[in-house]
Amino acid sequence: MIFLLITAVAAVVTFVATRVVLAVALKHGIHPPVRDRDVHSRPTPRLGGVAMCIGVLGAFGVAALIPELSGVFAEPARIWTLLAGAVAICGIGVLDDLVDLDWMLKLGAQILVATGVALFGVQIVSLPIAGITVPSATTAIMLTVLIIVLVMNALNFIDGLDGLVAGTTIIGSTAFFGYIFIISQNLGQQNAYFSLASLITSIIVGVCLGFLPVNWHPARMFMGDGGALMLGLLTAASAIAVTGQIDIGTMGGRSQILPAFIPVLLPLAILLLPLTDFVLAVVRRLLNGSSPFAADRKHLHHRLLDMGHSHLGAVLIFYAWTAVVSVGCLVFLMQPWWVAVGIMAVGFIVCALLTAAPVSRRVWRTFLRVLRERRAARRGLEPTTIDARVETSIDQGESR
Repeated sequence: MIFLLITAVAAVVTFVATRVVLAVALKHGIHPPVRDRDVHSRPTPRLGGVAMCIGVLGAFGVAALIPELSGVFAEPARIWTLLAGAVAICGIGVLDDLVDLDWMLKLGAQILVATGVALFGVQIVSLPIAGITVPSATTAIMLTVLIIVLVMNALNFIDGLDGLVAGTTIIGSTAFFGYIFIISQNLGQQNAYFSLASLITSIIVGVCLGFLPVNWHPARMFMGDGGALMLGLLTAASAIAVTGQIDIGTMGGRSQILPAFIPVLLPLAILLLPLTDFVLAVVRRLLNGSSPFAADRKHLHHRLLDMGHSHLGAVLIFYAWTAVVSVGCLVFLMQPWWVAVGIMAVGFIVCALLTAAPVSRRVWRTFLRVLRERRAARRGLEPTTIDARVETSIDQGESR
């Protein structure tokens, strides 16, 4: 109930802030022109990150007043560093949306913010597989910075469709909160529920819920680089915060092997599509001799649109893949491994069929057209006459 309250506070504050920020942006014309790679057709404000940042600060302020969370705020330096990093990276993203910063400058700023968070906020102190300790403090800081920068850019890269980042983050973060809740139950300690990872994750969900109404297709405002980078920072911080405090090898369960890898697999599963898109984009651009951060129109969501999916359909497919992978990882903690594998396999097949649906329809229609032409040739009829009737019938059937 406490975390539901925090999620609700984050959602309400963000929702109200979006209305204010949107009104200010429209009044003063603070929106960049439409670019060639954009899928929207009219100028739209990209200041959603500002409203989301306000929601994060408001939720943390309320959380600080709750006695059960006093342990989380026992080290105020960690909280202040994390909030300062969130505000800083949001400001950098907003500035990039407004004036289009050089990619080297933007990457340097991301590394600087991530380094500050790693030094004074959260950092990896042990790997979550049987409690393997990171060899040195320098290695821990470097690994933490790498993870934070990678996740920030992965989320930013897929921010190309209305509601895409907000929706996938809600699904993935909800699954991650479920993971934290399950392992807290296994620890059998009341204070285990009230951790920094749980707090960050609940705030992430609330902020995205509060922003999604103005970002749903057709979007009235985008979160921009400011919102996407800030979500990436907080998502990475929540995963890092939980991995060092729990040794899954000490937990019981139906399977002792697969659950031990869940702390590593689940954050990767939640970010599977963003990370895949990020890696493909970097490799593609380097092979073309361009900057790895040079924008183009070849991301996964662009390819779904080119396949024939609608804007909303492409977003829902991303939601489906994220839900199958993230929830599937959770099933390994609650069911025998073969049941979890079976559930994930069914989910993968359904998602694959939905993803390939436009191509399948085109192949099927081509096959029917060739078949009709052959039948018409045998009967000595004009194929165009039959094609017109059958095409109309097919179109009516697809509409139904």
